[in-house]
Amino acid sequence: MSPLCLGTMMFGALGNPDHDDSIQTIHRALDAGINFIDTADVYSRGESEEIVGKALAGGKRDHVVLATKVHGTMGDDPNEQGNSRRWIMREVEASLRRLGTDWIDLYQIHRPDSSCAIEETLGALTDLVRAGKIRYFGSSTFPAHEIVEAQWVSEKRGLGRFVCEQPPYSLLVRGIEIDVLPVCESYGIGVIPWSPLAGGWLSGRYRKNVELPGSHRAALAAGDFDLSLPANQAKLDAADKLAALAEEAGLSLVQMALAFVLEHPAVTAAIIGPRTLEQLETQLGAEEIRLDRELLDRIDEIVPPGTTINPVDRGWEPPALASAALRRRSLA
Repeated sequence: MSPLCLGTMMFGALGNPDHDDSIQTIHRALDAGINFIDTADVYSRGESEEIVGKALAGGKRDHVVLATKVHGTMGDDPNEQGNSRRWIMREVEASLRRLGTDWIDLYQIHRPDSSCAIEETLGALTDLVRAGKIRYFGSSTFPAHEIVEAQWVSEKRGLGRFVCEQPPYSLLVRGIEIDVLPVCESYGIGVIPWSPLAGGWLSGRYRKNVELPGSHRAALAAGDFDLSLPANQAKLDAADKLAALAEEAGLSLVQMALAFVLEHPAVTAAIIGPRTLEQLETQLGAEEIRLDRELLDRIDEIVPPGTTINPVDRGWEPPALASAALRRRSLA
């Protein structure tokens, strides 16, 4: 696979509603040598998958590693979500229809589901491989212990296994360096990080003593950019120092951020998520950049290894922290 993967979350109502414009961006990525596209059913409630399907029509599908995901809420029915066999079997058919394809190369479980046994999920995915509807399957934003559990259950029950993990990873979100990345290396699991630009914080536009720019992401999630929150102020401080370091090295911050993610030996490909063709152009070619040891050491001084500046950026809240009942003997 190409070291850059085109993420398509921003294609559709959530980001760019212009299908023709989004298709043009996908075609430009393909022309630039990207052969790996990642989407999800939940992105604009299926619209992103439909756009990708249109873009790959006419013979392009056979030359692309196509990935999508299942788990997120797709309707008002409480059963239209999660990692159960019932939902996976139903939703894979919907994704195949929207994508206009007979098979999915990589089908990923978008988030863990504490209400569903991992054996049930792996069993459903294994049956889909045997049926020829998917080729491989993986996880996304799973904690290290659940990645290990899934590998153990696969071996114990004779089921297919997760071949890859898709975690959040960037210069500002380095928590997975502690456990997820070493676990993936140990088990031979591919890693395809999402949000290597930290949701736009590493675009180079966020600097100290400069009015914060308006952005599509900021409009969607204002709290992620609220500087009255200490964690966001800390992110701004770090982003400013990293931007200055990139300039000193003769790089854009975007280039340095992507090259940093690709530098880790456990990483297979970094997912870029442009909304426009112009944003895509700023990210192409980053896979050819190598960061020297001195520059990497200076990055570590700004954001120490294993540090996630804002815990919210882990991508999900562990149930053991979300529910007081799980960490207290009694609520009385």
